[in-house]
Amino acid sequence: MKKYKPTSAGRRNMTVIEYKKKLSSTKNQPKKGLVKGKSSTGGRNSQGRTTTWYRGAGNKRKYRDVDFKFDKKDVPAKVESIEYDPYRSGFIALVCYGDGERRYVLAPRSMKVGDTFVVSEKAKAKPGNRLPLGKIPVGQFVYAIELKPGAGARLARGAGNYAEVVAHDGGYTQIKLPSTEIRRVISTAWASIGEVSNEEHRLVDIGKAGRARHMGLRPKTRGSAKNAVDHPHGGGEGKSPRGHRRQRTAQGRPTGKGQKTRKPKKYSNKFIVQKRKPGKLMRGNK
Repeated sequence: MKKYKPTSAGRRNMTVIEYKKKLSSTKNQPKKGLVKGKSSTGGRNSQGRTTTWYRGAGNKRKYRDVDFKFDKKDVPAKVESIEYDPYRSGFIALVCYGDGERRYVLAPRSMKVGDTFVVSEKAKAKPGNRLPLGKIPVGQFVYAIELKPGAGARLARGAGNYAEVVAHDGGYTQIKLPSTEIRRVISTAWASIGEVSNEEHRLVDIGKAGRARHMGLRPKTRGSAKNAVDHPHGGGEGKSPRGHRRQRTAQGRPTGKGQKTRKPKKYSNKFIVQKRKPGKLMRGNK
């Protein structure tokens, strides 16, 4: 991490990741043919109505087509470069498969240029390799986990994240997720060995409002500062209390303060072995 001298209020406590030391690519542009344009929604849906508040503007970015399905099996791949991806917190790797095809994949923590990996049921449990959950030994760290075989990676894809294989039982594998939740996933689903790269991402201090605007984040207004018609916490004379016991979103749904927001009849409840423990036990709050 790089920390600036406090030459101004914005620079004070600001931290950035030293990408030149982390990334191996000297190219200014990503691999042509693996990128495409992507317009920003600004938090609005197809009807032009705001559905996600406090999002908008930001720098223009190119979308990297990252392979999360890993459908090229039993073909070894060699890492050509480790690159930055503006659409995700972890780094990505440009890899060249044995048949000459190049793809972007999510890079694990220890991956570097020249390393090789393979997607195979017979692969060894070493960082970067990908194999079915049922063939991964207990205690191993995994990332980019599928929920359904062949559907592509869904879990543990953020910077520094990983899940731990806890047990194998009855055709299912129990994994401990970054949220501390333990859930069952069918053992024929695939996962990659290791941890996602750029583990310092959670230590970044944005420092100033301008940097947040470049990231596409707009200023947030407290609910208690709004009118009653705009937010359940709004209204009243002066600095009034919210007027009800539980904290709510603008739509009236419960949020924050350890309140349970999960649907009681959600389809995936049957796969949860142990619910998450909110608070300091969650990996991001260590």
